[in-house]
Amino acid sequence: MSKKQPKLSAPTVITAHANADFDALAAMVAASKLYPDAVLIFPGSQESNLRNFFIESTTYLFNFKAFKDIDPSSVELLVVVDTRQRSRIPHVRPVLDNPNLRIHLYDHHPDSDEDLPAEKSVVKFWGATTSIIVDEIRERGLTLNIEEATLLGLGIYEDTGSFAFNTTTPHDFEAAGWLKQQGMDIEAVSDLLSRELSAAQVTYLGDLLKNAKSYDIHGIDVVITELSTDRFVPDFALLVHKLMDMEKIKVVFALGRMADRIHVVSRSRNPDVNVGQICSSLGGGGHEAAASATVKDKTLSELRDDLFALFYSQINPQIVVEGLMSRPPVVIEGDKTMADAVQLMTRYGLKDVPVVAANSMKCIGIMGHKTADKALSHHLGDVGLSEYMTRKFETVEVKTDLYRVMEIILSNRQRMLPVVNGDELVGVITRTDLMNMLIDEPARIPDSLLPDRRRERNIAAQVKNRLPQKMLDLLKAAGDLGQKLGWEIYTVGGFVRDILLGRPNFDLDLVVEGDGIEFARKFASLMGGRVKAHSKFKTAVVILDDGQRVDVATARLEYYEYPAALPTVELSSIKMDLYRRDFTVNALALRINPGRFGQLVDFFGAERDIRNRTIRVLHSLSFVEDPTRILRAIRFERRFDFQIGGQTMRLIKNAVNLELFSKLSGTRVMHELQWIMNEEDPLACFVRMQELEIMGAIHPLLKLTKDRVQILTELGKVHNWYKLLYLEPEISPWKLYLLGLTMGIKREEIGQVTTRLHLTRKEERDFMQLRDMIGDALMKLMSWREGKSKLSRLYSILHPIPVEGIMFLMARSKKEHIRRNISQYLARLRYIEIEVDGKDLLELGIEPGPVYTHILDKLMLARIDGRVETRKEQLEMAKKVYSVEQTETVSSTEK
Repeated sequence: MSKKQPKLSAPTVITAHANADFDALAAMVAASKLYPDAVLIFPGSQESNLRNFFIESTTYLFNFKAFKDIDPSSVELLVVVDTRQRSRIPHVRPVLDNPNLRIHLYDHHPDSDEDLPAEKSVVKFWGATTSIIVDEIRERGLTLNIEEATLLGLGIYEDTGSFAFNTTTPHDFEAAGWLKQQGMDIEAVSDLLSRELSAAQVTYLGDLLKNAKSYDIHGIDVVITELSTDRFVPDFALLVHKLMDMEKIKVVFALGRMADRIHVVSRSRNPDVNVGQICSSLGGGGHEAAASATVKDKTLSELRDDLFALFYSQINPQIVVEGLMSRPPVVIEGDKTMADAVQLMTRYGLKDVPVVAANSMKCIGIMGHKTADKALSHHLGDVGLSEYMTRKFETVEVKTDLYRVMEIILSNRQRMLPVVNGDELVGVITRTDLMNMLIDEPARIPDSLLPDRRRERNIAAQVKNRLPQKMLDLLKAAGDLGQKLGWEIYTVGGFVRDILLGRPNFDLDLVVEGDGIEFARKFASLMGGRVKAHSKFKTAVVILDDGQRVDVATARLEYYEYPAALPTVELSSIKMDLYRRDFTVNALALRINPGRFGQLVDFFGAERDIRNRTIRVLHSLSFVEDPTRILRAIRFERRFDFQIGGQTMRLIKNAVNLELFSKLSGTRVMHELQWIMNEEDPLACFVRMQELEIMGAIHPLLKLTKDRVQILTELGKVHNWYKLLYLEPEISPWKLYLLGLTMGIKREEIGQVTTRLHLTRKEERDFMQLRDMIGDALMKLMSWREGKSKLSRLYSILHPIPVEGIMFLMARSKKEHIRRNISQYLARLRYIEIEVDGKDLLELGIEPGPVYTHILDKLMLARIDGRVETRKEQLEMAKKVYSVEQTETVSSTEK
């Protein structure tokens, strides 16, 4: 059996975009002259002539390797040519995760939002990327051989259309002239770019000719043509070139459905049509004269509709946008109140109004009528607009194209779009304005921008890979039952979030677009289990025989009658059910009905926030309605290593300033604190709460001090140690950490804290007793000396104390030998048993009574100190202890 070859170390790697053309291949080879020790990773191509040429010739001449053959972690410098977009280099994605990775870029395409950050970026809008790198080769005084010069020339000739494209620059001619001096074989270049068509290709070209249709888009003729086949069409781009030359076409978009995807090849000889920008919107790329894209999961008809929308928005789009905006805009100044905003929007019938800085037209926010109305219902009419206005919003310039407007309003769900000239607000475009303009031409709206559609991608593969079979079976059974009943069934919230994060979470929450309680009863009958229903909230819990709990809810909308109130429940759809949730990352649903299993429903940008590691509330009054969400925001931020978003952080600070925590019941506060104390690192949450002045808002006595931070740090270490040893019994983390939080509070004041947190009488009594026991034990431990004091004395001190108190003592003790011996008690001493019991004492002739406890306690202490080991030794000691007891009793009686 042959040994597996070790992966190649490759400190420097050169690559290009997926579906590479000759310019990409040539630019890679050209870059290898600038980076002579680099390994070249070819990403693959759709063009068979390029593939054949590469396989038969280039592999043997240059240092090309397959990505699977190199060690990704060894790459220190990544050189990317003919693109800057992260999404276009999926074949080297693992390399992008390398710490301290350096990136050099060479490109001739326009900027995009996903351009890679680079140490060096050489971007010139010339006809070919190869021309740019040839220019550097010349400046360095390097030379080429005939094969290198010919390949580089091939890249320039192809990407400039043999210098016929309007993107061709003088620099491309200069580069080609220099390559000719280096020995470029023009005849070989011509042969590769101008070949006779095969019989099959002639048939395909006939289909393109037959299906070609010309459309007038704002005075510009654009040809769309298509073909459909179950097999791959070689040299599709070549066929498009032939079509343009034969029919004298200026702008063409060819759609080729090949098997399960559609290949788009576009060419433009009209400077007013940038095909690179249009193909970029389809997920592809290129430059203004030549571009391509590959599209999955769409029909030719759907893709054609998307193209029309892009044509209308990007070909002379200024005509549409300037005619669309409303001017002058109705505005409100930022120093006005929520009540002022309601009055203004009611007077003009507005759903949103732009907020401007005082005495200017600089837009600083957007206030929604719905938010302002809610604020009034919560008696916040006198609060300034700046507290609850939306600060994170998009604006557009007067000349922005319509596609960008649709992207913001339809895809990003921003209902009102301010139009600015520099910093000055000059108009607005509302969702209603846009829809009224599009109502007669719905084909202008790209399918990808319809919010409800674009947010339903299928993640069934992730679900199946990340969940155990038992959980998958539960989901499928629930989906099948929902299908039978005619109801849509979703799993929602943190369960879905953690699937995307790849974290284990088996707390299953189902939402039913139907009767949740009836569904729960039928599901329990089907799976074997029992149901606990809550008719008031239209929810139920299914408890299966193996202990698995499944929470079932009816799709609903919650609203709050006053700040910090419990919710009132109304029936609603899944969208409104998600809208009631705390944060976007938890406002996710997963369809589980057959046929749609695994479809992700994301109305509020949860996937984006998960990618950006951001905690964001769904609306501005979220914390007013339920201030406990602030504690949840901190808990999730620390658990997932996310960051609370800027707007959300401002709303938290505002809620604290409004003293909303004082309106919360102690029970609700304690419930959220217990969740925090169950986290892996509660101290991180407490520190964050202290930063935001929340500890003092809960109760002034709970503010963190230096000593409390120190003890909480030690408690975290002790707690983790205890969990790693899987010791029994399980502890109550809230008791442990509440001991730390209340350290230093006087006994007569501790009742203020327990009352605020609404501990039950028993909880309060036990907690106070635990503090007293700890204090007493601390005094006794001060005199305990290692090597001099017996372990049995340590046992006597610690044994009466609950485990949480012993762990606190371990964290509190500064002497290492005491900590070590306390850990010995927790891990070993408390589990030691004696082999003698009451039955044995009875057989020894000892009358039952209090003496039994005394004898057994003496035996245990002797066993701890190692003075008695065997059962025989323990029985002998029992007799002696009893004998001494009897003697002392007689002596006492005689006296």
